[in-house]
Amino acid sequence: MASNSTSAIPIVDFTPFLYPASPTSRLETAKALVNACRHFGFVYIINHDIPSSLLEEAFAMTKQLFALSHEAKMQAPHPPGPSVHRGYSYPGLEKVYQVISDSTELGEKMRGVKDCKLQLQKTLTQIGFGQGELTASSQESYEIGSEKNPSQPNIWLPESTLPNFHCFMQSFYHRLSTTAQTILLALGTGLELQTPSLLADFHSGHTNQLRLLHYPPIPASEIETGLAVRLPAHTDFGSITMVFQDECGGLEIEHPKKPGEFIRADPVPNAIVMNIGDLLMRWTNDDLKSSLHRVQLPPQHLATQSPRKE
Repeated sequence: MASNSTSAIPIVDFTPFLYPASPTSRLETAKALVNACRHFGFVYIINHDIPSSLLEEAFAMTKQLFALSHEAKMQAPHPPGPSVHRGYSYPGLEKVYQVISDSTELGEKMRGVKDCKLQLQKTLTQIGFGQGELTASSQESYEIGSEKNPSQPNIWLPESTLPNFHCFMQSFYHRLSTTAQTILLALGTGLELQTPSLLADFHSGHTNQLRLLHYPPIPASEIETGLAVRLPAHTDFGSITMVFQDECGGLEIEHPKKPGEFIRADPVPNAIVMNIGDLLMRWTNDDLKSSLHRVQLPPQHLATQSPRKE
């Protein structure tokens, strides 16, 4: 079930960290960020250093991308298999599962199985997952990384298909990477590490991933009856994720004190929705929380008006 309230999700004003009036104000902001990540795993960051004009341009370019025909977008197809995550993925291609088990039974069943997907579906059914959890996600996506990451080569549309897309998105990728480094520095400061930059120092900026996401309109009845899902509940596997939302909404996070109940993370203009991933939870010995989250139906008054984008 989902709550109607987003007031529980903390909002941190990043101004005192970026432009501190004193060392104390900088540390207090960093500690507020860490406290949010300890208890919720999610936080709204406002007054960060990414200009609203740049975000508007990114959303406009993303809108142009997903407005292209299927044939045009398939000029940059996501490669088959799990090794390279770049290029365009059409709706239904991606399937997201979050398996939580206290036993090793599932792991034992996975060993030696040639078709892991088939075995996973069978096992999920046996342990009581509904059809909705086995349904492909309904979003389409385009994934971009650093040009200096040879293990994950980018796959670009021809320039004639979407002029300036390549140039803009590469610049945008590096701009976001810079902000991510600042957030990691703030986390290290708030954790009061001997070397505050320790977390940031483990991130080269060339192994990040920029995901452009679009959730096309689908009948609400299909989600309500489990015939379709936007994005099932899951945690992220990396260190941190920064999400930028349009006005539509639909993102929900699991209530930290009420497992199974989700809180709406409604859009806050120009805010970063930042969450902790599994890796950083492990690095901090579970001090920072990697929380379950999902994408569901947007608020009712917008549900039939526009698709959702990130």
